[in-house]
Amino acid sequence: MPVAIILKPENLAQFVVFLRSEKVMLDSDLATLYGVEARALNQAVARNRRRFRADFMFQLTDKEYESIRSQFVTTSGRGAVHSSQTVMSSRKHRGRRYRPYAFTEQGVAMLSSVLRSSRAVEVNIAIMRAFVQLRRLMDSNRDLARKIEALEKKYDEQFAVVFESIKELITPPSPSKKRIGFHS
Repeated sequence: MPVAIILKPENLAQFVVFLRSEKVMLDSDLATLYGVEARALNQAVARNRRRFRADFMFQLTDKEYESIRSQFVTTSGRGAVHSSQTVMSSRKHRGRRYRPYAFTEQGVAMLSSVLRSSRAVEVNIAIMRAFVQLRRLMDSNRDLARKIEALEKKYDEQFAVVFESIKELITPPSPSKKRIGFHS
């Protein structure tokens, strides 16, 4: 029985995977979101192939497909959490006769012109919002990493003086050549 997915960016972001340095969504996940079979989605794409350039969609290589399958099987044992990994490993990719297609953000946008249902329009709007939210999150993470690096540099310099002082305190004094006091 399909899991009902509320069309919010935070719910859809779980279906976005990184392949070939791109954020993409797999045909089977998109089909689930659109409420159609993956076969029907891919047939619609095939009928409109001119609209789907290489930077809009691509078919996974055997190696990519095996890598994704192994990741999804590994993560599918996580309790009752329903993620795309769990859904994919449990029913979508078993017995598949072809390697999945991955759609970039532009490819997903193009799907709205091919799939003309009201559900397709709503899903596309939600997916576009998810991609935007992911882009913002990645940007904020890059900013945070830069700030942390700057703080580390700043405090490393300040703590260098402290560490030098501590080293001086724990280093035993060198014997002085001139002894002071009574000698026997």
